Amino acid sequence: MYKKIRIFFLLFMAIPGLILTASCTKKPVLSEQADMPQYQDDAYDSDTSKSTDIEESGLYDAERLAQKTAIQEAKENFLNENIYFGFDKASLSMTAQEKLMIKASWMQNNPAASIIIEGHCDERGTTEYNIALGDRRAEKVKSFMMELGVDDSRIQTVSYGEERPADSGHNEDAWQLNRRARFTLK
Repeated sequence: MYKKIRIFFLLFMAIPGLILTASCTKKPVLSEQADMPQYQDDAYDSDTSKSTDIEESGLYDAERLAQKTAIQEAKENFLNENIYFGFDKASLSMTAQEKLMIKASWMQNNPAASIIIEGHCDERGTTEYNIALGDRRAEKVKSFMMELGVDDSRIQTVSYGEERPADSGHNEDAWQLNRRARFTLK
């Protein structure tokens, strides 16, 4: 009888042990790729290729946009950067010459561009004198640009004298802003 209890006890312990062991084993996982037909892999590769093409196209578009923005900024700088003169002077300062070198470089990079250089003066002096001084200023800028390699057929000059002030004030600060050469595109 002792022997029967022992066998019964071993079976009683072995059966739950086997059940627990069997339930803890890993179940086989079927790969999703194994279930997919081959043409779906090709479609995935095609989608990846399209995605890469779109990304490259996006980068290309971003580069083009950046390039267009840089060109537009250079054009705005060219047009908005005035050349300033001293009182009753038509000579170019070193700062003015440096600005004109940058403008000449822009002109060489944009061979289709033609410009008008406007000569301006402050309100002091007669109208006739200021028209002549504005003309000398515009011509001085034109000749410097030509020395830097810009063709004279692309540059036109005009003098407005004191007729188009940048600042309508009646003090030295306003007068300084009005003694200028201004650039416009034809």
